[in-house]
Amino acid sequence: MDWLALSLSLQLAASTALLLLPPAVWLARLLAWSAWRGRAVLEAAILLPLVLPPTVLGYYLLLGLGGASPLGQAYHALTGRMLVFSFDGLLIASLIVNLPFAVQPMQRSFAAIPRDLREAAWVSGLSRWQTFLRIELPLAWPGMAAALALSFAHTLGEFGVVLMVGGSLPGETRTVAIAIYDQAQAFNDAAAAGMSALLLALSFVAVIVVSRLGRPVLRR
Repeated sequence: MDWLALSLSLQLAASTALLLLPPAVWLARLLAWSAWRGRAVLEAAILLPLVLPPTVLGYYLLLGLGGASPLGQAYHALTGRMLVFSFDGLLIASLIVNLPFAVQPMQRSFAAIPRDLREAAWVSGLSRWQTFLRIELPLAWPGMAAALALSFAHTLGEFGVVLMVGGSLPGETRTVAIAIYDQAQAFNDAAAAGMSALLLALSFVAVIVVSRLGRPVLRR
């Protein structure tokens, strides 16, 4: 077992899931309850990482994060390092790749909340912010928990985009998924099988969590 790669993967997965939660909640509410012309375009843009080949998405991320890009130049000016082939660049790429996995479960949860329930809270004297905290979030928590589980599990298993943006630098960008590939290339079947079994188990648990949390949302 490559413990350094596993530790890096867990750090990346946890950071991705937690950082995605606030913007994903906002986007999910916007898509669930709004009906404006740009809604379809925004939803399509969020879902794009699901259908784009990892090499295509990774290529555009390389352009957007590379040394010739404004973001890459700003990062280099602040840190003296390149954004690509760094953990920070890997995290930005992971946030973009996992956005649909965070937004979709929460969007279904917010859409299942009856509109008249929110209106009743407003009539009762609750502000929109109070309604969000005391009514909407408790009812949408299954979708939020499912989003966290999906984002975490998908980040652990992401390979193509991670390899293109981060490479395979030990302790910096070498995740467990890349470590499996490297071990398989080196014909180290025992190490590859052990790490693959771990990812399989974690993914299986995530699917069970999402399935169980999705039931109350569908019943509303």
